[in-house]
Amino acid sequence: MYMKSNNVIVKNSHIEGKGVFALRDFKEGEIVLNWDTSHNLPKEIVDKMSNEEKKYISFLNGKYVIMQEPEKYVNHSCEPNTTAKNFCDVVLRDIKKGEEITGDYTEELPPGTYMKCNCGSKKCKKIIRS
Repeated sequence: MYMKSNNVIVKNSHIEGKGVFALRDFKEGEIVLNWDTSHNLPKEIVDKMSNEEKKYISFLNGKYVIMQEPEKYVNHSCEPNTTAKNFCDVVLRDIKKGEEITGDYTEELPPGTYMKCNCGSKKCKKIIRS
């Protein structure tokens, strides 16, 4: 067990490394996570980073944000249960207590970034691209 809040906990994931898991049920349209957007990077720095270094960088609304805990541990799924909206993870379908919170990295990867997908979904694309 790692970081814990009232709504989520960070712990080991079968998708990859650590993941974020629901400590309660969430309904469609609810905000699960509100991102800390105070850690920004200029485009020039991000452009020089490797794909591995960009793992915790999100690009949304024209801003490059270094994701913080617990948001940085939301794993990608080709069938996600949240979507990125206004620097929040918003529930796409009801999430049950204990379920891993997942997002679609294609919504927020820095331009030109790609990575291998480990989601295990029947609809898995194998490669995630911005």
